[in-house]
Amino acid sequence: MTTHWLTDALARLRTLAGLVSGAALLITTLTGPRWLTWVATAVVAASVTALFVPRAMPAASRRAAVRVRPPVAGRWRALNSPASRTPSHGTHGYGQSFAIDLLHEPAGAPPRRAVQGWPLARRPASFPGFGQPVLAPADAVVVRVSDWQRDHWSRTSVPALLYMLTAEGLVRELTGPGRVLGNHLVLDLGDGVYALVAHLRRRSALVAPGDRVQAGQPLAACGNSGNSSEPHVHFQLMDRPGVLLAAGLPFEFDGGVPAAGQLLDGVLATR
Repeated sequence: MTTHWLTDALARLRTLAGLVSGAALLITTLTGPRWLTWVATAVVAASVTALFVPRAMPAASRRAAVRVRPPVAGRWRALNSPASRTPSHGTHGYGQSFAIDLLHEPAGAPPRRAVQGWPLARRPASFPGFGQPVLAPADAVVVRVSDWQRDHWSRTSVPALLYMLTAEGLVRELTGPGRVLGNHLVLDLGDGVYALVAHLRRRSALVAPGDRVQAGQPLAACGNSGNSSEPHVHFQLMDRPGVLLAAGLPFEFDGGVPAAGQLLDGVLATR
């Protein structure tokens, strides 16, 4: 099934339209004219609605999977995975079609509770993944480094999750993809393939733009920045370095890609 180029372009631009119309709405509310305020309001509403409307996979995403190494070492569990569904995060936006979330679960750790009643929020350092090394998935060149955002407390209680999914999530979306990703790195793997690791720990970056890195080299540390409920590593491949217009690309690890709920132990996916 072929995706029409205009549909692809409009879908990729929905966030940009939201940002521009949001700024226009603020300005016209203060200065007028009123008709332009209504137009900006309508575009903002349409942009937000578009976030939840399913669309076809971008044409650029239909290519062979790229073999890479896991961006972490040890025992991690997949929470959202392209091995379970595509798009793995419910949207093709921001190049997330084949993204995977990995949560550190060391041997002997108490069972994880995705939603808890109390406490309402926990410090990120109380989670085993916080501060764990994030590794280069392949030989690459560093394109972008952003690690100034704070690591916020968890959003794993019912009230905190509702807050993250409504008020906080909307504000992050309307203030740009950088606020959704939190601290992140982008790597150029060559052949038009770029890797993104996100939700990193503040001030943990060990590399700078232009650096050449080798597969398995430490890049930064797992954190809880951006649109994240608890410390974890978000990993994806995409067709360009900027997530605003990116299309997600499929990947595979040695031993396969763990489905949601499966463990990634080294390079082997096990239950």
